[in-house]
Amino acid sequence: MYNIYHIPGKKIGVTRDLTSRVTEQQGYAPDEYEVLLTSDDIDYISTMEIELQKSYGYKVDRQSYKNLIKSNKMNINVTEQTSTFPVPLNKLKGRLKDNVGLTWETSHGTFTITHTAIDWIMLNARTSMFNSERCYVYNKALSSTGNQKTRKINQQDDRTVYDLIRMWANDKGIYTKGDSKTQYLKLMEESGELAEALLKNDRPEIIDAIGDMVVVLTNLAALENLRIEDCVQSAYDVIKNRKGKMENGTFVKEAAQVSGDTTFVGSVNYTQTL
Repeated sequence: MYNIYHIPGKKIGVTRDLTSRVTEQQGYAPDEYEVLLTSDDIDYISTMEIELQKSYGYKVDRQSYKNLIKSNKMNINVTEQTSTFPVPLNKLKGRLKDNVGLTWETSHGTFTITHTAIDWIMLNARTSMFNSERCYVYNKALSSTGNQKTRKINQQDDRTVYDLIRMWANDKGIYTKGDSKTQYLKLMEESGELAEALLKNDRPEIIDAIGDMVVVLTNLAALENLRIEDCVQSAYDVIKNRKGKMENGTFVKEAAQVSGDTTFVGSVNYTQTL
């Protein structure tokens, strides 16, 4: 449904979401504006907006609402892993709201821009490392929400620690100015600090080093267009059914080996075959 709203002394405009467009974006409380017309006919609304702007003596839009919506339609670039939006992160929410109802196809299903989906996208989108004027989300992650699960962007409790790490890294420019090799070197540096802390039995430093390594791995994964959560899940899926035993403080897995027509079970050091 389209609404023509009037902010006395200021303007006449059109929106499908009065709360978002007028109250949240422009800062006017419900008692500071009025709704002049409501209709589901975009042609009628587009014509009446211009007529009302003229009759009230306001500046007339150069483009009709209908044509403006067409020009604002996003062309979402889809790859196997990501959906990329052609706008910078700081303008994404407004463009998404202008495109409510837009659908696009991915290898993980068909997605639709809804108000619920916008909350999730804004929480999880990140700036492209190749073009700061673009941002993207991972298709698999979006599909896991069912495109319906409500997540409020302003509630930190809805964010995982990995979400917060990625947001911090994005704000610091790690994804736009950093690279995987640099993060790998950082990981080796943190690994050395962990080794030193273990030798000294320095528990606070052990905690700090392990945490730093997780942060670096999270960012390294992101720079490779991966999510650390998916990497960990993939590793767990590989090891969860393994059988073996502990030898000299190390888990040694059983591995089926084939020699001619004979199959036998041998022991392979887990740390060498993960």
